[in-house]
Amino acid sequence: MNGTTPAAIHSSAIVNGLSVDVEDWFQVGAFENVIERSDWDGLKTRVEDNVSRIIDLFDAADVKATFFTLGWIAERHPALIRRIADAGHEVASHGYDHARVFTFDQPAFGADLAKAQAILQDACGQPVTGYRAPSFSIDQRNTWAFAELAEQGYIYSSSVAPITHDHYGWREAPRFAFRPLSWSDMIEIPVTTAILGGKRVAAGGGGFFRVLPYAFSRWAIRQVNSRDERPAVFYFHPWEIDPDQPRVPNAPLRSKLRHYTGLEQMAGKLSDLANEFAWGRMNEVAAREAARAGQFFVDVADKDVAA
Repeated sequence: MNGTTPAAIHSSAIVNGLSVDVEDWFQVGAFENVIERSDWDGLKTRVEDNVSRIIDLFDAADVKATFFTLGWIAERHPALIRRIADAGHEVASHGYDHARVFTFDQPAFGADLAKAQAILQDACGQPVTGYRAPSFSIDQRNTWAFAELAEQGYIYSSSVAPITHDHYGWREAPRFAFRPLSWSDMIEIPVTTAILGGKRVAAGGGGFFRVLPYAFSRWAIRQVNSRDERPAVFYFHPWEIDPDQPRVPNAPLRSKLRHYTGLEQMAGKLSDLANEFAWGRMNEVAAREAARAGQFFVDVADKDVAA
């Protein structure tokens, strides 16, 4: 950092959104076709130790974050959720058991939201007003999800990946915070993308952060902060700092490569990231972005997009 202290850098920097999608190693989308939900309770959980390590890492960097947490996890580890809140971090919803939003109809999605929120609020003792869809699974197919979120009192969502990807993505969505509903102040804050060669590229964390050199993430976040003058939104999972987690032998090779590559280096890279940039909770980012959020209304009846 050329002799400049992190405090000096952070004092004048845009505050980015730091987030953790709290799910265990057996609950990820990569393994959803080889590990049944009915088997989850028989598997050894590692989420408590991993989240504790993350809290310690954040404490060392003096940053606060948002933990988008599965209701399933909070139901079984309520003391962990309380520790997250007591450490000054935001507890937000990741749904109940990592079912993708496009697998629901609107009433079923509403029930999932309400169930997860009740469990999380009971565990943390605070209102839960933020949501992230499992696997960024809100897109042009299920824009009715925004209406359900707003009706249940959510202030913001961070559920859209405005790119093309084989597992998720809504290429036409805005890159930065937008209001999806004409009748609600709720905002959507998409995960970060950068512009490379005139095209959007994923740059908000997860597997891309593990696999690519750290220099790429540094470049991308600086681009968003400096050129776009907007906060970046970064996410990762507790299992990504756990190279000793169990292996899933019958998973497809592609899924194994995505899931296990770069685990050994992840904690060190996260520490560098936490210390190099200014970070805060997603609800704080949402409060600041609300004044700048553009309108990108979606017709929840016809499921068409209207700019």
